[in-house]
Amino acid sequence: MNILDRYILREWLYMLGLLLAATMGLLLMTALYDNLRDLIQIGVGFGDVLLYYATLMPSYLSIVLPLSMLLSLLFVLSKLHRNNEFTAVRGAGLNIFAATRALWLAGVVLCGVSLLLSARVVPWSVEASRSLLESFEFRSESQSAPDGSIGLVSAVAFDNQRQNRMWFINRYSRFSGTAYGVTVSELDRARREKTRIMAREGSYDAIQRAWTFRDGREMWFDPERGELQRTVTFKEKIVPYFSEDPTLMLLIDRKPGTLSFNELRRITDYFSIEDNPKLVRYQVRYYSLLFDAIGPLIIVAIAIPFAMSGARVSPAVGVSKSIGLFFIYYILTNLATLLGGKGLLDPVWAALMPNLAMVGLAAYFFGRMR
Repeated sequence: MNILDRYILREWLYMLGLLLAATMGLLLMTALYDNLRDLIQIGVGFGDVLLYYATLMPSYLSIVLPLSMLLSLLFVLSKLHRNNEFTAVRGAGLNIFAATRALWLAGVVLCGVSLLLSARVVPWSVEASRSLLESFEFRSESQSAPDGSIGLVSAVAFDNQRQNRMWFINRYSRFSGTAYGVTVSELDRARREKTRIMAREGSYDAIQRAWTFRDGREMWFDPERGELQRTVTFKEKIVPYFSEDPTLMLLIDRKPGTLSFNELRRITDYFSIEDNPKLVRYQVRYYSLLFDAIGPLIIVAIAIPFAMSGARVSPAVGVSKSIGLFFIYYILTNLATLLGGKGLLDPVWAALMPNLAMVGLAAYFFGRMR
């Protein structure tokens, strides 16, 4: 890199570091306000609190990085533009792409960083911090409640269209991995009930990939007439071909925004062959996280012409510009998610629409530059 590249990159990285630190600090204060009191009430120690927030904070990086990047770029480029430094560079015979090539290269590198964050760091942070929080809650509940009532999830329903099985669990304990009040119906191709297992409780063996039911009854039906043909009670019954994982059953009812990239991929991979209306929301969220990897390059493409066109005003104006841009992006993202969730847009296009709109905005500002 030449002197100009190093100068622009140094100015931008300095501001980017400051904004990353400030924004992460604000988000940490928000997280402390949200659940620090709850952690103290359930008896979590100081060391565990530090571990929880240290595990939680990396999950915010995917939000903080684009915002800090746009703010820092607009601030630094506006300052250089106001001080006529880019005018001098152009007077030396360099075009805008040659003058800002270091920023374009940094944008490409940050695309890789963003992909790494979405694929590895943020999923680990989301899942690990959630597991820590659940373990704190389990530990607190175990002091005053039996194991069967710790970490209960009520009314779990799961339709396995691949194997034509429908599940309903009255209560499921995430702490002990035990399901209470289990009903499993096996259906024929016409979705008519053939057999039904009803048990007081059941548990899943992740190694053997099989369910064990206890204190229950198995019933056989005539699919044509729906009449009960025979019934057999059992003390314990192992069904080796029941391979449904209860952790997947619990994921399908969570909000897409609370799931990690890996969990979203697991849901979309499993239900991709089914006509499940719940799947669309998770697909939109999954593809959005995937396409967000190109966000840093789009931000560079927007910031350069946006900051360098128009009057030479204070760099603080860049802050207000970035707020407006993110407001537009937020509206487009919610609109695309709504249309995709209702099936009016293909999930891939719903995820791409905000990014394509930003690309169009960048092209417009580049077109206005002289």
